[in-house]
Amino acid sequence: MRKNIIICFLLICSHLHSQFIDTLRLAVKGKYSIDARLESRNSFIDNKLNTVSGARLGLSFRQKLRFGLGAQWLSSETKKLDFNRNQNFKIDTNVNYLKWAYMCAYIDFVFYKTKRWQLSVPIQIGMGQCWWQNESRYNLRTKNPKYFVFVYEPGITAQFKIFRWLGLGSDVAYRFCIKNNNLIPARFSGPTYSFKLLFWADQLFYVMFPEHKLSKRFGPAFW
Repeated sequence: MRKNIIICFLLICSHLHSQFIDTLRLAVKGKYSIDARLESRNSFIDNKLNTVSGARLGLSFRQKLRFGLGAQWLSSETKKLDFNRNQNFKIDTNVNYLKWAYMCAYIDFVFYKTKRWQLSVPIQIGMGQCWWQNESRYNLRTKNPKYFVFVYEPGITAQFKIFRWLGLGSDVAYRFCIKNNNLIPARFSGPTYSFKLLFWADQLFYVMFPEHKLSKRFGPAFW
């Protein structure tokens, strides 16, 4: 019985995998556009709410498949206080700020799509560094030791189109992090979420200028 269940599971996985590959092939053969995004997501670090900002640049195929590269960084202020005794035997208070930045590769595959609704599975993998510094702004030249961080973040995204060029979206993900040093006590792994106002400049251009040569080549706008 157990053997039959395993065989059925493997057959289902094989079917889903082949279906996924076929869908990717069809999407890549179609027209593409530039996927450029600025984003901000809420996440928890050491059970405290923080903000991680980012920028992405890649390709979008029929708005069914997107992939590219990006950069992410901790944009909210996370700090700790260190107390040291000076030469006059008085206590000095030093403020240290936690910094974290990494480069990532991402892919976003749409598995459900109607005229206005869309569900997709975004996945990103990244590598970067985290460190403490005594400045609130990022200082990449700081001499303080930096520590390696590996990031894997799968999630699910939903979006609703109001117009062809404007919509609303939300995503929920879980960030898995591995760091190579316990001197950074922060726990980066945890859930992330965001709410978005989506704007597609290329689709607005196609709607406003349907006879333009760019609209005829890369358009028209579609739901």
